[in-house]
Amino acid sequence: MSLAKNIEFLSHLPRLNGFNGFAAVYRRSLAPDVDSPLVETAEFGSNPGALKMYSFVPEGMPRGAALVVVLHGCGQTAAGYDLGAGWSTLARHHGFALLLPEQQPANNANTCFNWFDPQDITRGKGEAASIRQMIARMVIDHKLDPRRIYITGLSAGGAMTSVMLAIYPDVFAAGAIVAGLPFGIATNLREALNGMMQASSRTANELGDLVRGAWKHDGPWPKVSVWHGSADRTVNPGNADAIVRQWLDVHGLPEAPMAATMVDGYPREVWWDSNGETVVESYTITGMAHGTPLGIAANDERYGEAGAFLIEAGISSSYHIANFFGLTERARRPAPVAREAAKPVVKPVTKPVAKEPAKPMPLPRATPSRQAAPSSHSFRGRAREISDVITRALTAAGLMK
Repeated sequence: MSLAKNIEFLSHLPRLNGFNGFAAVYRRSLAPDVDSPLVETAEFGSNPGALKMYSFVPEGMPRGAALVVVLHGCGQTAAGYDLGAGWSTLARHHGFALLLPEQQPANNANTCFNWFDPQDITRGKGEAASIRQMIARMVIDHKLDPRRIYITGLSAGGAMTSVMLAIYPDVFAAGAIVAGLPFGIATNLREALNGMMQASSRTANELGDLVRGAWKHDGPWPKVSVWHGSADRTVNPGNADAIVRQWLDVHGLPEAPMAATMVDGYPREVWWDSNGETVVESYTITGMAHGTPLGIAANDERYGEAGAFLIEAGISSSYHIANFFGLTERARRPAPVAREAAKPVVKPVTKPVAKEPAKPMPLPRATPSRQAAPSSHSFRGRAREISDVITRALTAAGLMK
């Protein structure tokens, strides 16, 4: 691409919010006036990436519990994505902690994690280092099991999940990438946009080398779950295949799936290691556009609420991801009906999430500023709280299993 064409291309970036049908999304958003269980921690380290830290710790969580890091997509907030994907509900039911880093407009005008910027995707630097510092703070404060740390994210958050798995393979036991991209395919905005529009042509070995070259690692590699809609016109579905090939090469596994099944009507491919443990899996949500798939889980529970890039698809990705992480084996006993809804453990440095609706997800646009800026948040609705109380009451009465 010539310099003139590059300049013309970049000059159109502010108008890309309507690209591929995004304009219609601006008319949809998550419920604006709802409650969120997330709390903010103001101090967690040097924070070189200038991110915000939000978390949820269910009441009565056992010592040595697991931690799931959840990364929102562009235009979303930590609270908004938690509400939509249902992670705090899962954490409350199954007794694990949540960490939800949040991007700020000063770092990226569209609040995308900068998964393509070298200063943010190198071990010990930028946004990646900020997320790592948050994890360390959570493990210490809540006595979590450092061997049971997991990460997942949507779109730009999914691409940043790829980054964290590659540069901190010693930290994460597993990760799940939803509508994301492979690690290392972009080092600037133009390459990022090209990667979103067309999948990488690199070989599996070349993709694997990008991960192996990110940091010298001689231990076990994280397990990976990949989710993507076949009708995604925002992030080319071929990226899912590229992610799978990248991690199959890292794990030294063949590209041909070892098993192929249907789960809730959608194809799932599986690869396992010499011990018979599933280490890579891939879900193709046929006919689904860009977003996180929602639906009734295997336990007849619903996790999350449909909204912008949170799509009713008849399959609960959050539940299946938590199951892949090994977090759904035991359900916590329901709290008595008379008790209030579970509240998070709050340290003195924490403060409640502010109220404001989540925004839809535009394309990534990097900005050079690293100064702090206000960010918007969404809250979980009273209807969800009431629903949880009713569910516990019915369960205690033996009317619901």
